[in-house]
Amino acid sequence: MRKDERIVGVIAAMQIEAEDLVSAMTEVREERIGGMLFRAGRLNGIGCVIAVCGIGKVFAAICAQTMILRYAPALILNTGVAGTLTDRLSIGDVIVGERLVQHDMDTSALGDPVGMVSGINRVYLPCSEEYSALLLRAAREEGLSPLSGTIASGDRFMSDSAEKQRIVGRFGAMACEMEGAAIGQTCFVNDVPCCVMRAISDGGDEAAAIDYPTFAKTAAKRGASVVRRFFSLL
Repeated sequence: MRKDERIVGVIAAMQIEAEDLVSAMTEVREERIGGMLFRAGRLNGIGCVIAVCGIGKVFAAICAQTMILRYAPALILNTGVAGTLTDRLSIGDVIVGERLVQHDMDTSALGDPVGMVSGINRVYLPCSEEYSALLLRAAREEGLSPLSGTIASGDRFMSDSAEKQRIVGRFGAMACEMEGAAIGQTCFVNDVPCCVMRAISDGGDEAAAIDYPTFAKTAAKRGASVVRRFFSLL
């Protein structure tokens, strides 16, 4: 990617997930659209636009569609924190999405597979292989041991072990959050490459309500360091 021709879009749900990236930007221009603040500029010399969308799939989809229409990014990267669904990922670890799924999408009463998104008729939404590989490299260069796998999204903060096991059993997911698959769906229908990277903030179980506020900021900073390294590799 040449530094003078394309921009990368970055979407985070919360300010704590974006603040380290925004503080590292140069040539910043701000624009508010639909109540969301978009900051365009450069990160490590690469053109970028960063937005905090708010929590949940609807806000995430609105933000991604607005970003695509207004800024025409060559790629949208969703970064932030997530709950782990596997003992292979502990608090502070990083996962890069191989594919995405909306675990709360269910029209199975009509004969559809659980998780299938009507209209595009897919359960799993793809992530860019090229950029996901670069994210994995960036995480390793930050001294981490990232995993790649399925990330599940839904409009529910996961703090229930039984629900956690349902999602694992149904979709084989390794982490759970509230925005990635909505951004993935928006990118898919617009033919824009998408990748999702999450740092683990909690276990997605009954202790999550305590662990999340304790570790979210630290996990977000770790994720931001990976994103900054990723930009240096573009």
